[in-house]
Amino acid sequence: MSAALEIHGAVASVGGRRVLNGVSLSANAGEVVGVLGANGAGKTTLLRAALGLVPLDAGVARLAGDDVRRLSVAERAHRAGYLPQERRVAWSLPAWRIAALGAVDLPDVKARATALQALDRVGLSPLAERGVLEMSGGERARVLVARLLATRAPLLVADEPVAGLDPAAQLLICEVLRREAAVGAAVILTVHDLTTAVRYCDRLVVLEGGAVAAEGAPRDALTPAVLARAFGVSGEWLETPAGPLISLETIRS
Repeated sequence: MSAALEIHGAVASVGGRRVLNGVSLSANAGEVVGVLGANGAGKTTLLRAALGLVPLDAGVARLAGDDVRRLSVAERAHRAGYLPQERRVAWSLPAWRIAALGAVDLPDVKARATALQALDRVGLSPLAERGVLEMSGGERARVLVARLLATRAPLLVADEPVAGLDPAAQLLICEVLRREAAVGAAVILTVHDLTTAVRYCDRLVVLEGGAVAAEGAPRDALTPAVLARAFGVSGEWLETPAGPLISLETIRS
């Protein structure tokens, strides 16, 4: 069976600047893959290139085994749901209507039911009729996660899905995405908080300067050497009742 997403030897430029330098990444059904790195490491560009939204100068991106360049927009949407980092919404439509945009392939009645179910999963059922511009930024972000869930795609790609959320909402969204993987979806997400990545991801890909600095299970990928090189911090693994975490300190010269 083909991986839900594969990108091999990706080289890409944005605005005339080389952003990806031979990056490879894959995601299979049932796993959560975290893409980590400092600001500017190439995380967002990698996700967009994998989905065919940024052209590759070299390399190839495949969705379910097919070259993304040969797939129509509708075929890409059927195979992958995408939550971009940008959270802007132009119109104050009710939350359920925004979430239903993820289910445009369904008849109106089924799309609404799918949207309401997705909103319930992210804890927003009581706000289903509220205009999204009347919501807080965190609530609006959860509506967009609901839109991602409403796609029902076998691959879910989320760029910083917990950015700007309060701690409880962060845990909720991570658990929702973890459950999507448990029932067979492939999930790829970018995240800045290393403890969140360790607790919810099966595999991590660490980028540094547009190249892969490390890949593997969290303990294998986030070694002291990688933490120092890719993030400029020193770190120590700690075991807690809630699970493993990394204690971080700034490297002092």
